[in-house]
Amino acid sequence: MRIARFSIDGNVAFGVVEGEPSGQDGPVVDIIKGHPFADFERSGQKIPLSKVRLLPPVLPNKVVAIGRNYREHAAELGSEVPDVPVTFFKPSTSVTGPGDPVVYPSFSSEVHHEAELAVVIGRMCREVPRERVKDVILGYTCANDITARDVQRREEQWARAKGFDTSCPLGPWVETDIDLTRAGDLGIMCTVNGEQRQLGRTSEMVRPIEDLIVHITEAMTLLPGDVVLTGTPAGVGPLSVGDEVAVTIEGIGTLTNKVIKRG
Repeated sequence: MRIARFSIDGNVAFGVVEGEPSGQDGPVVDIIKGHPFADFERSGQKIPLSKVRLLPPVLPNKVVAIGRNYREHAAELGSEVPDVPVTFFKPSTSVTGPGDPVVYPSFSSEVHHEAELAVVIGRMCREVPRERVKDVILGYTCANDITARDVQRREEQWARAKGFDTSCPLGPWVETDIDLTRAGDLGIMCTVNGEQRQLGRTSEMVRPIEDLIVHITEAMTLLPGDVVLTGTPAGVGPLSVGDEVAVTIEGIGTLTNKVIKRG
């Protein structure tokens, strides 16, 4: 199912998105009783999706991201695939939702898009064995690891380059009906102003999702709602103020954001 987080009339709730845009009446959101990290019930109170504002589908305590997990992307940056996963954090304040603006940072003149599959953690976990990885995943969503590339090259740490406010769009919802096998071979695309920039498949990842979760949880506890970014395929490129950038992942949906200048 597609679990969305949304606001309407000043209230925030979770709901299950039903229907497709091509349907006669369009999709609706069935508000749920409870939250998606435990057993919940559908209320039967349905609202047209067009009447709500979609929010980031989760509010993660932390976003753990993996760098250079696609060979062609590593090559386009002039880098080798590392012997162990390159792991970094994006703070919770970097998270923004579908349709929300990406604010071009004042300290950079070269901001890039990076389309990624995001794994949403469903339960608290640590030292997860490979065979149990499927049990700790709530579902998957689209992500854009917005990066100040010039700052990334200039500074040894990536905290500012990848952690600035609005640098982690997530959405439009969490798809829970994708299993690990299918998640390992999904089409992923990024467009800017309707022009294709990135096109790949998650099967091109150097290290699959299972390996990433095992590696991360060897060191830290993941909490419900935490997000793991799995890397980006080749084709990353610059964004300018006014651009509309969209990440589409097969079986999940499309995450769209517009780049604006800081006011």
